[in-house]
Amino acid sequence: MPKYKTALVTGGAGFIGSHVVDALIRRRIKVYVIDDLSTGSRKNLNPNATFYKISIVDQEAVTKLIARIKPDVVFHLAAQIDVRCSVENPSDDARVNILGTLNVAHACAKSGVKKFIFTSSGGAMYSDSVRPPYSEKTPEEPLSPYGIAKRSAEMYLDFEQRIHGMKYVILRLANAYGPRQALRGGYAGVISVFARQMLAGKKVVINGHGKQTRDYVFVSDIVRAHMLAMDKTVTGTFNIGTGIQTSVNSLFSKIKRLTGSKEKEVHGPVCKGEVMRSALDSHKAARELGWKPGVSLEEGLKKTVLWFKNI
Repeated sequence: MPKYKTALVTGGAGFIGSHVVDALIRRRIKVYVIDDLSTGSRKNLNPNATFYKISIVDQEAVTKLIARIKPDVVFHLAAQIDVRCSVENPSDDARVNILGTLNVAHACAKSGVKKFIFTSSGGAMYSDSVRPPYSEKTPEEPLSPYGIAKRSAEMYLDFEQRIHGMKYVILRLANAYGPRQALRGGYAGVISVFARQMLAGKKVVINGHGKQTRDYVFVSDIVRAHMLAMDKTVTGTFNIGTGIQTSVNSLFSKIKRLTGSKEKEVHGPVCKGEVMRSALDSHKAARELGWKPGVSLEEGLKKTVLWFKNI
């Protein structure tokens, strides 16, 4: 097992990133955090991490900082995460998710980073032309600018490995949920949106007919995948999901029951650029990382709703 003394987490004040930071600090690894706080929160920051308010699109600042701190391992989670925003403004999405990632990755390669772990998207990487669950052998056919940008970033990591020798692991996540998830639109945040609005007694709007399906994976399982990606002497791409499809209508019913909401479901317009169904086959992660999901959707929803009740 490789030994790392220092780690950099981009997006370390965000939802998944802050949990990754906590896990690293529990291992007594020195952690540096880059976050521009556009979606992350200072409340999420671990006080034992060294924080730099920097945007990943600021190439000069990113390059100088990485050259100075020379982290052993880097977890790149900073991103524009809203599929609908990517459809409305694809150039801004590309600026963050392609150029921002390239800024970080290239600086890391030049600084001799031992391993680069990139949080990519499994839900946005594959199209409806193939029946889910999708494996890593499924052809990439992203429909949205968000998915296209994530795929482009993955290809740049392959370039950095071939030219500069930087080892990397790509984790293509299913739809993440859990404590600290920001109240955002889109399916990436649908659980937090539903839970927060139902607890507040507000109307919940389901985009489209609600029969669209997603694969939901709890944040603690995602963090464990990141730690295994760091610990194992592996490179390449891994899908991180449960393989189980859950419809938005079913999700609505489950959260309504947990929150005691009396609101009836209301359906709104369909979101453009999103696939109708999605689930990830994670057998490769089980074989090579030793990873399997450990938290059921029912258990994860209970923990998430409880967290929103207490904030």
